[in-house]
Amino acid sequence: MDRPTLTTVAVVGLGTMGTGIAEVLARAGREVIGIDTDENAARRAVAALEASTARAVERERITEQERRDALARFRTFCDLQAAAEADLVIEVVPEDYGLKQRVITELDGIVKPAAVIATGTNALSVTRLAADSAHPERVLGMHFFNPAPAMRLVEIVSCVLTSPEAVAAVTDLAVDLGKEPIPVGDRPGFVADGLLFGYLNQAAAMYESKYATREDIDAAMRLGCGLPMGPLALLDLIGVDTARTVLEAMYAESRDRLHAPAPILGQLSAAGLTGRKAGRGFYTYEAPGSATVVPDALTPREGELRGTPRQVRSVGVAGSGTMASGIAEVFAKAGYDVVLVARSDEKARTARDRIASSLERSVKKGRMSAEARDETLARITPAGSLSALAEVDLAVEAVAEDLEVKKGLFATLDEVCKPGAVLATTTSSLPVVACARATSRPQDVIGMHFFNPAPAMKLVEVVSTVLTGDDVHATVREVCARIRKHPVDCGDRAGFIVNALLFPYLNNAIKMVQEHYADMDAVDAAMKLGGGYPMGPFELLDVVGLDVSLAIEKVLHEEFREPGLAPAPLLEHLVAAGCLGRKSGRGFREYARR
Repeated sequence: MDRPTLTTVAVVGLGTMGTGIAEVLARAGREVIGIDTDENAARRAVAALEASTARAVERERITEQERRDALARFRTFCDLQAAAEADLVIEVVPEDYGLKQRVITELDGIVKPAAVIATGTNALSVTRLAADSAHPERVLGMHFFNPAPAMRLVEIVSCVLTSPEAVAAVTDLAVDLGKEPIPVGDRPGFVADGLLFGYLNQAAAMYESKYATREDIDAAMRLGCGLPMGPLALLDLIGVDTARTVLEAMYAESRDRLHAPAPILGQLSAAGLTGRKAGRGFYTYEAPGSATVVPDALTPREGELRGTPRQVRSVGVAGSGTMASGIAEVFAKAGYDVVLVARSDEKARTARDRIASSLERSVKKGRMSAEARDETLARITPAGSLSALAEVDLAVEAVAEDLEVKKGLFATLDEVCKPGAVLATTTSSLPVVACARATSRPQDVIGMHFFNPAPAMKLVEVVSTVLTGDDVHATVREVCARIRKHPVDCGDRAGFIVNALLFPYLNNAIKMVQEHYADMDAVDAAMKLGGGYPMGPFELLDVVGLDVSLAIEKVLHEEFREPGLAPAPLLEHLVAAGCLGRKSGRGFREYARR
């Protein structure tokens, strides 16, 4: 077929997504035919377009004339026959194969011979839908993201039956619409949802197991990874039933247990608790369709602690690296007297100098006064021996992520720290209880997992073991409030909250490239543009370090024994080759040597 010119576009299905796509097309100068068998849906679509374009005029993004022109280009109908004059038809009816198949086969007898038919599915087989058409060469996928006017990503999905001309035409259209199209093959979830829904499913399973509260899971991923929404809030936005449908399709193809829908998704769906649209899902909302969360029986009480906090006046930090100096800076800024201990006096002074440089940058940026800088630095005492921690109320270790090293350190802290001192480890993946058992006071040991850079990142994962005292947990929660960090509670298992959800997602991204389904640039673009992630997975892996990432993946795989958590061979090969990311000059990408 020749490359068609896509001037007039029909949108079949005027729900939230269809209305958003219609708005994008109309504002970009296309003639738009909106089709929905429900007259009320058609009226709501017109009203939504009128309201959104009015807001755009108020914000001076378009003129009043442009608004009137866009509205004039949008016509609505209740009969599929209205698509007869369209150059492109985009169907966004509910995610049901039978329904989509009926729409596409009926369109075969309506549209022009040169017209392209695009399905908006994010879970169903484009190949199967195309094969059922009388003209499979003109059927492809055009997956927009919600809200369509704001989200820049469009996945262009072709299958073995799709003509290159049809792909080229819709790709050009996406560019004309101001979107960033990425070409993908036909498999459930494509790139963005293929990575996103596995992560969402694991978050649902984590909540279902009562490992952490819904609030803590969501806060951990927002504050620890910079995501725009937590996973459970996002499931409510997407629709719990929709998410389950996507996961069922993914599992049917992959047979990866990580894609098997968490039972709670089925339970909520069966009960009609499908998220925001129903007024209740993982959270409870003010009304169906509302984004406002209201308290319910599961909402935690503000400020409630399990025990009585111990008094903390002074803090010791053991370690001389970036994390140790960052944590010491955080405590000193909050008014604590800090003893910063390294393996030698010289290393301790170097760490303190690093803090001085960090504080100076804050002064230059106007974030703190010179007086506050001097007062903060004066609270930090460098030392070359752990014996300097004898009188601290809280000792925080931030040494190498090596269990034997940490156990040895905790055995020493047990000897030198006074009775009643809280002993905390900043491990991100090792068992806290192993550190606790290295002491004679395991009830005093807890995890405080800070995130890098510690002065900037708000999250602290508070990790209690089965031996941790309630008063120790209460102490650390109170300390987190004083240092202006957001604590989330979790148990002592591999990855805690953030890494247990983050690294399987990163591992799946590597597998996607390893299997030649998509390239790194497409995957990174998909997650930034389609998921609102601050960094794509390959950018993040190179920043974290491939060796660090591999170590965490191995710990997760060893703990949970899930085949899907086995580190991707490509990651293992790169680490074996010394390609560790930015720090080595080469990881998944190459970097200029400093």
